[in-house]
Amino acid sequence: MSSMKNKDSIGHVRGESIFVDDINLREGTLHALVFDAPIAHGIIKKIDYTEAKSVKGVIKILDYKDIPGKNQIGGIIPDETLFAENEVHFMGQPIALIIAETLAIAKKARQLIKIDLEEMPAVTSTKEAFEKASFINAPRTFTLNDTSKGFEESVYIFTGETFTNGQEHLYLETQASYTIPLENGNLKIFSSTQGPTSVQATAARVLNIPMHKIEVEVNRLGGAFGGKEDQATPWAVMTALAAQILNKPVKMVLERHDDMRMTGKRHPYESSFKIGLDKNLKIKAYEVDFYQNSGAAADLSPAIAERTLFHATNSYYVKSAKFTVYSCKTNLPPNTAFRGFGGPQGMFVIEAAIAKAAKELNIPVRKIQEANLLQENDEFPYGQIAKQVEISNTWHQVKETYDLAKKEKELTLFNSKNQNYKKGISLMPITFGISFTNTPMNHARALIHVYHDGSIGVSTGAVEMGQSVNTKMLQIAAQFFGLNESKVKIETTNTTRIANMSPSAASATADLNGKALLKACNQIKERLIKVVAEKLPINGSDDINFQNNFVLVNGKRTSLAWEDLIKSAFIKRISLSEHAHYATPKIHFDKAIEKGHPFAYHVYGTALTTVTVDCIRGTYEIDSVEIVHDFGKSMNKGIDMGQVEGGLVQGIGWMTMEEISYDEQGRLLSNSLSGYKVPDIFSVPKEIKVEALETKGVDMAILKSKAVGEPPLMYGIGTYFAIQNAITAFNPNYSLAFDAPMTPEKVLMGLYENYS
Repeated sequence: MSSMKNKDSIGHVRGESIFVDDINLREGTLHALVFDAPIAHGIIKKIDYTEAKSVKGVIKILDYKDIPGKNQIGGIIPDETLFAENEVHFMGQPIALIIAETLAIAKKARQLIKIDLEEMPAVTSTKEAFEKASFINAPRTFTLNDTSKGFEESVYIFTGETFTNGQEHLYLETQASYTIPLENGNLKIFSSTQGPTSVQATAARVLNIPMHKIEVEVNRLGGAFGGKEDQATPWAVMTALAAQILNKPVKMVLERHDDMRMTGKRHPYESSFKIGLDKNLKIKAYEVDFYQNSGAAADLSPAIAERTLFHATNSYYVKSAKFTVYSCKTNLPPNTAFRGFGGPQGMFVIEAAIAKAAKELNIPVRKIQEANLLQENDEFPYGQIAKQVEISNTWHQVKETYDLAKKEKELTLFNSKNQNYKKGISLMPITFGISFTNTPMNHARALIHVYHDGSIGVSTGAVEMGQSVNTKMLQIAAQFFGLNESKVKIETTNTTRIANMSPSAASATADLNGKALLKACNQIKERLIKVVAEKLPINGSDDINFQNNFVLVNGKRTSLAWEDLIKSAFIKRISLSEHAHYATPKIHFDKAIEKGHPFAYHVYGTALTTVTVDCIRGTYEIDSVEIVHDFGKSMNKGIDMGQVEGGLVQGIGWMTMEEISYDEQGRLLSNSLSGYKVPDIFSVPKEIKVEALETKGVDMAILKSKAVGEPPLMYGIGTYFAIQNAITAFNPNYSLAFDAPMTPEKVLMGLYENYS
């Protein structure tokens, strides 16, 4: 299947694409601003809105007392209020909503609100939360075989601890919502959300009205990366509440500092591991305790913790395993989904354990990695049997295509000749499961209208957020019916056209919605074939298809044009619309025994990373990242290559420079772009090469084209270990502290730790 250019590119470049903040405002639109908690933990003694309400242009100030339904926005666990009631649990927690004629007036009023708080101790670290038995929910454990027996069989046993910090989503478009009241008490919410149905359902609960009275529409998002899966909901609900009470349109777009302060991040994790190897370097036993910093409420933490367990062995077969995850409740903003959804945190630990073992055994890390790569029919700790395993193929193709042996020789020569600069190299294999691990979420619908002039409108539950899913949906419909892309329109994502949708997340959006769309196309095709049979001399065994605006029979173009076929079908009162449903087959998971087949398939790949460290300054450059990636049968190589490159760089940012920092009082210190650094053109790899693994693909993927949103982020983990290897080349006494991100400060400390 040929690729199609991103349909949104021209609009983005010309500044014509419409986001929430670009919607033309209705007359009388009001503006909302949140008043939030100034401390991380405390009892609300008194709030005085008198002065704030007296500001000219302030219409109303809402808090929990104004909610007609339930003051509850928790999804997995109902433990999070829309507005704080008697107690605040994190700095930035919404307490009240100021509604004013302008944003400037709302800002003035916010400064005049007086609040009396009795400050209480704040818990900010997982260690302290664990000691106080402060948890979001009960811990979960995955096991495979008997680890005690596995350690008895091990010749080498190593233990260690790791830390991976959080990560700010830093989407270009901040959290945003605009609600318009309609007739008969109905509301229309324009929201920058990955989960339109979640917004709809939560708003209905808070507003105490049925879901059918709320329409949620999403045109596109200016980035999300998971940060708008669950955490877009409260802002949308707030504008809906205000619009319901005032019967006026209400808009809220968070300013960057407010967004960074009030929203959760990628979860920081502390972990402790124990790994056992036999004399052939096979992993006989592996145990990990994961301590997840969940923040003050559950949000999506339980699901993220679960995916950490699913990916704790990364690309390796481990004979016996035991993993436990503790979701620790702290007084920080509730942490949330981020590209990879807990998988990267799990993968980092086993890579650290292997690096520790290799260091102690004085052997190359890749020897342990290669000895344990997954093979066909190996069992994952969660019970699924590995099928169509491609990890060894990507691994060996990287070694051959990019000539690893030559690179290692060049690296050794460079390091021997240079005292103040050292190079490091690493191999990072990835194995990532595709599906929502909550099985009931794996479904989607598509609505297609073929208008009687032959043009087509397509609605799905897919939310466009820069991953080009709209382009893929357009490509499916246009190429299925053999039409120019200009004849297909992708509609906005809307809860009235597509109900009960799962969020656009888990790298499953194109698969789920694409499969539903393909099903709808096929059902319309079946009806059209009956019309073709009346127009052309065909029989039941003939292959009917569409190409270049004409009907094909057995691959040969006929005289029947698409428009004529559709006109005839319309005259004959044949239905030219279809609403199709797709649910992923075969997948299941039993949480009672923590076993099942949760993933439709896995994505595989290997990255070879080379870095150069300045051993005087502690700075570093990423010379190259060379990848062999399992795309399946990519339906759009241009888009998929872009996702690999973008995911890689985001992963590198998490591993090297993006450092979330809170003080002991729970105040975010990295609260601006001057204090929080993301990769720019000067810090990305000098060279990125991506080769596609030749493979037949898998049927469970849309058109055998595997998901590509999340898996590439994990390639960035390789940069951490390449830098660490360069440090070791300079300072053999460096003790491998697995504390990410690997900032220049940490590099400098490692270079001169016990240096002699």
